[in-house]
Amino acid sequence: MTDSADNANFSALLDAVESRKRTLLAYLTQERFLRRFQPAHIRDAVFSYVRGGGKSLRPAVAMLACGALGGDESRALPVAAAIEIYHTWTLVHDDVIDRDDTRRGLPTVHRDFARRAAEEFGWAPDAAEHYGRTIAMLAGDVQQSWSWSLLFEAHLEFGVPAEIVLRLGQDLASRVTPLLVEGETLDVQYSGAVLALDESAIIDMLWKKTGVLYEFAGRAGAAIALNNADAGLPAARAIARFCSLCGAAFQIQDDILGIVGDERQLGKPVGSDIREGKTTLLTLKALERADSQQRELILRTLGAENASHDDAQAVTELLRQLGAVRYAQERSRQTVEEALGHLGALPPSANRDLLEQWARYLIQRQF
Repeated sequence: MTDSADNANFSALLDAVESRKRTLLAYLTQERFLRRFQPAHIRDAVFSYVRGGGKSLRPAVAMLACGALGGDESRALPVAAAIEIYHTWTLVHDDVIDRDDTRRGLPTVHRDFARRAAEEFGWAPDAAEHYGRTIAMLAGDVQQSWSWSLLFEAHLEFGVPAEIVLRLGQDLASRVTPLLVEGETLDVQYSGAVLALDESAIIDMLWKKTGVLYEFAGRAGAAIALNNADAGLPAARAIARFCSLCGAAFQIQDDILGIVGDERQLGKPVGSDIREGKTTLLTLKALERADSQQRELILRTLGAENASHDDAQAVTELLRQLGAVRYAQERSRQTVEEALGHLGALPPSANRDLLEQWARYLIQRQF
């Protein structure tokens, strides 16, 4: 496929995602929801990332999957909304865990409310920082509860059979959440332990962090379209596997952009993964190929919060020189090609074409 064809297809894809995002945002910002969360700091924190300009890919995928299997996308709206809010609480908590300052070009929840505590209450720095983390934790708790409420609306307001909602809820509670938390825990544990790991362990961690929720989005869309929550149905199994693999590819590309992306497009500092000691395919492959001097620099800089800008830049350049970036890009491309093999099992449709373009977009995106 030519670059011009790619660009035209990606433009159509992004238009389709943006259209669904607008529908989703209108649904989530209804007055009945805005009134629900009090006091004002909690309400502002709950809606901070919702209004912050994210891509909303997971809910869009749920709706596209529903349409690809002949379903009415509008019936999938509350489930898509539940997935978006569920994902959002994980981001709020993840930013606390990673001690990140920005997301989507804006202050993270815990940083923003530390600032507000200092400005509005006059609190000292330590108390303000604690308040910021507290609001982030509480907002995430509320968001998780809200995601369940939205899921229930699929039956109560949109007529999706109760059994389908119950099965999706059971899957989210008993499988998705434990796997996602496991992936996040492993990500923290693996920081600085890259020499003790292999590629399969890193891929497994990445899938649990990201792929499992994309898989759920595909499965949920399929269940609504087929009016059946049986995950073993061939079409449901195919689209869930497609989304699962694409989720892993998405995270690999995210790790690439976290090292060599454009800060202005990403909305967060490039190179922070190095200072945080994140274990990625890039650092693993670079250490495998590095000589003793290069390895010493990488290991000295990984996880060093006070690493100099020059050292962080030198490690970034090493990841390029040693072919680690190129290796991760190829691994991501292979994962998407495998995913597309599962998508081929679905009947032709405009939505299937959009899902194919989404898969290809994942490995070419720059933010």
